[in-house]
Amino acid sequence: MTMMTQQIEIDPKAFRRALGNFATGVTIITARAPDGTQVGVTASSFNSLSMDPPLILWSSMKEARSCEVFESATHFAVNILASDQLEMSNHFARQQKDKFAGIDWEEGIGGAPIFPNCAGRFQCETYDKLDGGDHWIFVGRVLAFDDFGRSPLCFHQGSYAVVFNHPDTIPPAAEGASPDLDRGRMGNHTFFLMLRAVRAYQEQYQPKLKTLGLSLFEARTLLVLNDLTSITAEQLVVHMHTPITEARVALQNLFAAGLIEKSESGYSLTAAGQSKADQCWDLAEAHAQETFERFSDDEIDTFTSVLRQLIGP
Repeated sequence: MTMMTQQIEIDPKAFRRALGNFATGVTIITARAPDGTQVGVTASSFNSLSMDPPLILWSSMKEARSCEVFESATHFAVNILASDQLEMSNHFARQQKDKFAGIDWEEGIGGAPIFPNCAGRFQCETYDKLDGGDHWIFVGRVLAFDDFGRSPLCFHQGSYAVVFNHPDTIPPAAEGASPDLDRGRMGNHTFFLMLRAVRAYQEQYQPKLKTLGLSLFEARTLLVLNDLTSITAEQLVVHMHTPITEARVALQNLFAAGLIEKSESGYSLTAAGQSKADQCWDLAEAHAQETFERFSDDEIDTFTSVLRQLIGP
């Protein structure tokens, strides 16, 4: 006996908004048609399906211009975007004549383009195509994959997001593992309280920096170079308050990543470095707002004034 369910009307906007509560990753799915046509689309519908055989799936609207290419392609690739590839996501989400012009990519299995600096990549053989209402569900058999371990770009409620470790996943200190400093002289000493406050602040801030693929010293270097151009490593440490060895390591890493350039007068940001510095500043501002939101404006003004007086002229 077949049970008939009652047909109900669903508000598409409300339905989409409710679905937005499920946070997803962001991918660019690529393929090459038999005639050589290449396509790339931004999609959040990617998911795992099977371990044996290794299968993944994603879906595309049937009316999408690129859908015909994916239907005819023998292979496709899933490029899982890293947290600093937001512009790449926006680029492939827009309609344009040639999405691959000016984009760094290489040819993968079956001609499907794959991108560098992703969080991960899956190169697939087209395994099946399933009817999913107004979407086609494409199933791929994984032939090769890359795990770069970079923090992923996410999407939640219509906005981009990044991943942070949940506070409850941090194991608590074992009882009695260390003495309670609040009960001793150091617990009431202003200097040691400042040191502990900075450490507590950074413990919550540094994991967020990892989403940008940067260390604390690298991020601070970019922020300093954003305000002061063409400075040497020796000049940099004055503003970073860090050993020269740490500053040089940060500069080497940033130079290798193409975020800074060196001239006779010193180091400066590249265009990519300027963009990354802006991301660092936005992250720093967001973390500060989150940290100090429980304090009143008067308390923050007093705190800031005390810090400036301690720093001196």
